[in-house]
Parts: sequence; structure tokens; C-alpha cells
Amino acid sequence: MKYLQLFSFLTFLLFSFSANSAQFVEGMDDVPLPDGLSQITQDDISFGNEETRLLEAYLSSPKMKFNKVAEFYKESLPQLGWIYQGNRGNDLVFYREGENLEVVRESVSPLIVRITVKTKP
Repeated sequence: MKYLQLFSFLTFLLFSFSANSAQFVEGMDDVPLPDGLSQITQDDISFGNEETRLLEAYLSSPKMKFNKVAEFYKESLPQLGWIYQGNRGNDLVFYREGENLEVVRESVSPLIVRITVKTKP
């Protein structure tokens, strides 16, 4: 059932974006990548199994501001089943089915954003 819901959300998201612009963070099939951000793949972290996981990805942009990134994720992640929990400082926190997703501003200029998905203990 969990995978059917995820598939439904992903299908909805794919049709919500144009076919050419829909991209996801590498290693995180359920986290979209905003236009204007690029992934710093050498810094990615991935641990886990079917019961628990820890994924971390870094995104960067020389021109984009964090408020645009925050708006993008507040709009797009709920379409994938993530529930917005609020801010922790400038960081965004989401929850879905036993997992937390955090969007954290690491640097302002250039903008560096860390996205972490981890199983909630």
C-alpha cells in the first residue's frame, strides 16, 4: 500500500511538471530538484535498508535565494505525501510515514542547501 501511494504521488508530480523540467534529486526518487539548483553529487550520503534509511544530498546555485527553494518545497513536497511540520530557524521540516525530511540552508552565497531524509526513531 505504501508503494502504491508513493507511485500515485510520483505520477501526479510528473504530470504536474512539464516532461522536460521534471527532475529529482539523485538518490532521492521522491524529492524534486528545483530548476536553477544543481546537485553536488560527490557529497551525497546514502545508508539504509528496507526498515531504515539516511539520505543526504547537497544542492547549489550561484544566483538563487533560499526563500525560492523554501517556496518550491513547501508547494511540491506535500504533493508527494510529505507533511510540512514548520520551520526550525531557516530550516524546513517535513514528515511522512515514519521519516523526516529536512531542507537546510548551509550557505548563502553561493547558496548551498542540504536535504536530509532519515527514518524517525
